[in-house]
Amino acid sequence: MTKKASNIQLINITKIFKDPQSKKEVLAVDNADFEIQPGELVTLLGPSGCGKTTTLRMIAGFEIPTKGTIMIGSSEVTQLPPNQRDTAMVFQSYGLFPHMDVFQNVAYGLKIRKIPSAQLKERVHKVLEIVGLSHLSHRAPSRLSGGQQQRVALARSLVVEPSVLLLDEPLSNLDALLREQMRVEIRRIQQSLNITTVYVTHDRVEAMSLSDRVVVMNDGKIVQIGPPAQIYEEPISQFVAGFIGKVAFFQANVLEVRDACTVESLGKKITIQRFDPQILPGDSAVIMCRPESMVLAQPGQGIIDGTIITNIYLGHSVESYVSTSTGEILVQIDNPAQKKIPSQGEAVSIQIVPELAKVLHRQL
Repeated sequence: MTKKASNIQLINITKIFKDPQSKKEVLAVDNADFEIQPGELVTLLGPSGCGKTTTLRMIAGFEIPTKGTIMIGSSEVTQLPPNQRDTAMVFQSYGLFPHMDVFQNVAYGLKIRKIPSAQLKERVHKVLEIVGLSHLSHRAPSRLSGGQQQRVALARSLVVEPSVLLLDEPLSNLDALLREQMRVEIRRIQQSLNITTVYVTHDRVEAMSLSDRVVVMNDGKIVQIGPPAQIYEEPISQFVAGFIGKVAFFQANVLEVRDACTVESLGKKITIQRFDPQILPGDSAVIMCRPESMVLAQPGQGIIDGTIITNIYLGHSVESYVSTSTGEILVQIDNPAQKKIPSQGEAVSIQIVPELAKVLHRQL
């Protein structure tokens, strides 16, 4: 596969559906506007009903925008049907033909394009080698594992050499271990082929491990776009912080904003280096704390006291769940072999590591 990767542009894309029962209009995607660079893997992430799959289907041509423009490379494709776009899509349901073996399933798209037999065989064998299924080319889909079926569906999309690969929650039918393995495989294949890819998921781990950039959506709107590390460490809102990973929020009032932000929370003052640039003294805020941005201390030494409910040993870390007056809080303890882990029922206090926390506006 030597085709040059294409960029994708969504320019002020809006999609409105009409509810068949109430006859009311439903705003599924609200003014989506972003660009995907050639060879980039971008994940659309958000809760069910946020508009991510509708956005993907508009890129594919299965839905037509109510307004806006979609560009693939230098071509406008807004009104074009799927078969006239240089894209290929992998769905949740793999849709393999049960009466065809692996080779025939992968070759199907080339056959309907009337690709000469010798070229067809060469391309199918090449893509089966890429996805690691050369040895199963004559096996029926019913005799494949879930992960192998997923790779056949991926090969069937790749063999037509699209400029853009679209994946709609392709790992949702796999068990946890297979999902983890296939995330690595998809990323390896995507990078080796340098193919522009749009991936839809509601699984934050998939989004974080696969993506060059993540597009976080909620209620049809794009709320933040950025690399996984930026989305995780520098969320712009409580929603993004909570959706992208485990987090604790401490209610706070902003006292002073200079190079750092000083807040009062639970009767204690704390100065935090990272904060929403729109925050002003007097604002209501929250301190965002990831599990790794808190440590356990002796009672009375931290921002809030509590009791250990349970410890979950994960090898590289221990997750300690602490019952407090504001609810249950998860604290991550790294390198547990070198530390004393408080036991279940033990009284502790939670300290915030200011360098790892962030002050956000409180969502009312």
